[in-house]
Amino acid sequence: MGEPLIVLSGLRRAFPAGEGELVVLKDLDLTIEAGEMVAIVGASGSGKSTLMNILGCLDRPSAGSYQIYGRETASLDPDELAELRREHFGFIFQRYHLLSELTALGNVEVPAIYAGQSAQQRRQRATALLGRLGMSERMTHRPGQLSGGQQQRASIARALMNGANVILADEPTGALDSQSGEEVLRILGELHAEGKTVIIITHDAKIAGRAQRIVELSDGRIVSDRRTGEGAAAPADHAADGALNPEKMQEARSWRATLDRFRAAFGIALLAMLTHRLRTFLTMLGIIIGIAAVVCVVALGQGSQQKVLANISSLGTNTLEVFPGKDFGDVRSAKIKTLVLGDASELGKQPYVAAVTPTVSTSSTVRFGAKEASALVNGVGEQYFEARGTKLAEGRFFDAESTRAIAQDVVIDENTRKTLFSETTASPIGQVIFIGEVPCRVVGVTKPQEGGFGSSQNLSVYLPYTTVQTRFLGDQSLRSITLRISDDAPMTYAERAATQFLVQRHGSKDFFVLNTADIRDTITSTTQTMTLLIGAIAVISLVVGGIGVMNIMLVSVSERVGEIGVRMAVGARRSDIMQQFLIEAVMVCLVGGMLGVGLALGFGVVFSAFNTGYRLVYSSISIVAAVLCSSVIGVAFGYLPARNASLLDPVVALSRD
Repeated sequence: MGEPLIVLSGLRRAFPAGEGELVVLKDLDLTIEAGEMVAIVGASGSGKSTLMNILGCLDRPSAGSYQIYGRETASLDPDELAELRREHFGFIFQRYHLLSELTALGNVEVPAIYAGQSAQQRRQRATALLGRLGMSERMTHRPGQLSGGQQQRASIARALMNGANVILADEPTGALDSQSGEEVLRILGELHAEGKTVIIITHDAKIAGRAQRIVELSDGRIVSDRRTGEGAAAPADHAADGALNPEKMQEARSWRATLDRFRAAFGIALLAMLTHRLRTFLTMLGIIIGIAAVVCVVALGQGSQQKVLANISSLGTNTLEVFPGKDFGDVRSAKIKTLVLGDASELGKQPYVAAVTPTVSTSSTVRFGAKEASALVNGVGEQYFEARGTKLAEGRFFDAESTRAIAQDVVIDENTRKTLFSETTASPIGQVIFIGEVPCRVVGVTKPQEGGFGSSQNLSVYLPYTTVQTRFLGDQSLRSITLRISDDAPMTYAERAATQFLVQRHGSKDFFVLNTADIRDTITSTTQTMTLLIGAIAVISLVVGGIGVMNIMLVSVSERVGEIGVRMAVGARRSDIMQQFLIEAVMVCLVGGMLGVGLALGFGVVFSAFNTGYRLVYSSISIVAAVLCSSVIGVAFGYLPARNASLLDPVVALSRD
């Protein structure tokens, strides 16, 4: 005879009880050979179930030695104990311990998932086992749709799924009627005849009499160990079913097996979410609101920023404006006459300048027929409108010839058109208006500016600067010079070069330069700061949502302790349990994130329907970041519940079912 299958030496198991301890098993010595059918009997409280839990590596002894196949179990880590349960033991529980969400076929397949069998292999074997046990027509039924005997048959099939050579049956007929109980005992006898080692825990002497050997416990001690009239069968080769097959172990560690376990865990997580739809949705709600808030805030910030930049652009993009004096409000600026047409002409020749226009201005009364109003009279060059980005509503702009000829052509803005011309007038183009005492012909009407600086209700009219200097001011000095900088020239470089150029011409710095890019950058920075501030508030809601996910997952772990115990009993590693709950947490957050993005996009449609003048500009980067953020939240806040689940002791988890 070879090495014994199971050897217990001086085994002791005690549990804390108040300030002391309760000793359940006391210095047990027991040897079980491979191929035996052993009944462990005793009254309630004698320690039978505790002994079975230790034999099945669901529990650890407090002291003493337990060796299986010559391996000392005390030296094995949790995953090595899971390997023993997965590859060598098959459990038949009194209360069946089937997973309620799975069908009979799905329950039988569970051990094979953790053993690394392919989906096709485990489906074929599970189907064959259930067929052998008379369950062919009930394979697709869930445990709640099966009788007690049928549930126990499914439990037996699950115990045989990985070819276990040790069957541990804890009161296998305790919850069954006599006919079903007899059928289960018959099946156990057949398994023993096939060479399986069968260990039955029972208090029924009739059931114990079916075994070859009866071990009786009383108050945690073995008081009797005797053979029955059945006689000892020849020990079987306990490797015959492939439980020690190295190729099988290698398969369980392969990447295909890992991927298969991931798929199974994904399916289980999805099933759990669908089973508890309301709880899952309420868990998602915080994530949905947080993600929607983040995406909407970023989109609103982008839209506001584009709106502001468009308003600034309506004043002229990439422009520098040169004024006499030290700065705005300089009382001496009106007396400085050094800014002249020659400056504008020479600046226009610089390589970084795309357009240049001298400007002068005055105020005057404009009159058409019986209507009159005060207006700002702007004397500008023909490139002014290009530099400012001004658009025509109708007519045309005056040209270089008009400037040279000191023409009395005028371009009016929309406010002037509304003030001087009635709605019944077909078009102001070609009409003559009086600016002061000077008659001028209207050649064009500009479109309204899109807001921003300079977009007021004041009336503005535009004439060639030569006309304003000659007919209105009698002065050749300029109020300002506007430069439009080439798109490929940096604004800071252009401002520095223009300043140096004019200082050389004037001999001193009697002017200042207004850079519209500075204004744009300042406003852009402000809008970004506001977006960041509001976004930070939205992120807080994401964190709150993540805490909600963690709380619900903790509740889920506590509700599914029995399921965790069953999975560990059939061989799930700690990493398998952690993976399952992490996947569930990530799925909740990921689905919540996608729903949040959908909600944000829907809000954008509703927002644009109100025609507020603003629009949400969605950023694909922010959407992807939001979804990734929801996944990270799932991992971060799902880790603690998943870890708690993986650290549960199998016997404790099973006892709380």
